[in-house]
Amino acid sequence: MTQPALRVQGLCKRFLQVQAIDALDLEVAEGEVFGILGPNGAGKSTCLEMIEGLIPPDAGTIEVLGLKWQHQGPLIRARMGVQLQRNALYNKITPREALTLYGSYYPQCLSTPALLERVQLTDKADDYHGTLSAGQRQRLALAMALVNDPELVFLDEPTTGLDPQARHSFWEVVRGLKREGRTVILTTHYMEEAEALCDRVAILDRGRLLAQGRPSELIQELEHPSVVELTFDSPEPDPTAFAAQLRQPIKACSHRWEIPTRDPKHLLPPLLDLTKETGLSFRQIHVRQPTLEDVFLQRTGRHLRD
Repeated sequence: MTQPALRVQGLCKRFLQVQAIDALDLEVAEGEVFGILGPNGAGKSTCLEMIEGLIPPDAGTIEVLGLKWQHQGPLIRARMGVQLQRNALYNKITPREALTLYGSYYPQCLSTPALLERVQLTDKADDYHGTLSAGQRQRLALAMALVNDPELVFLDEPTTGLDPQARHSFWEVVRGLKREGRTVILTTHYMEEAEALCDRVAILDRGRLLAQGRPSELIQELEHPSVVELTFDSPEPDPTAFAAQLRQPIKACSHRWEIPTRDPKHLLPPLLDLTKETGLSFRQIHVRQPTLEDVFLQRTGRHLRD
């Protein structure tokens, strides 16, 4: 059996009265993109900082690439790369200079031109860091995390604050890392990012693990994974009679009905027949597919970005 890239057991961390991480268990396979998902304050960054060896846990064990921080820290650091939420580069350092400087810290490193090409910054190689866009700065930070050719890469909320175009450009670089066989562990509070990039995810809230698995599997575990929405031009009518005839709960919202269902294909024909029989007029009907946001909402009663 292949050794996991990361194994965490019983991980705990407390800051004064706040239990930041509470008895966390995680296992990440080699070569997968693994996401740690949760709202602000869920404990994502604290979890990552302990795994990266930046802060010690209060309890629990951490194995990175089969090695333990207590005895083999230098060996772990040589084989991993880290992109923090923020970097502190000087405004007047260029990407070429920054990568050359970071590369000098390692006995072996990837070439600066190759790294610049990988993150699509070749044409910005000699521009000052202070003139780069937010997306370009994040791609440079990723290149710096790759300078030692790591097997395992940590990305802490790498696309926070980026516009959609910059975010998607960054995603392509991450997909390239997976194609190369690297293991990537990232934190995010963007549900669409986790679904787009991650083979598996762990959902945290208030330091506790709520769920872990493939995004598609977690979504399918929802009691009603799809929602049929009927939108009305005028205030929505009372759905009580419809709900009774359909034998289906209907939630009345602002100018629309929401009907949760496991099988929208079987729900739609009787629903449309009933609207014709009763003369109910609606503007639009739409089937909303579930997301990881729905998984989080069902388990906590809150949205990921609350």
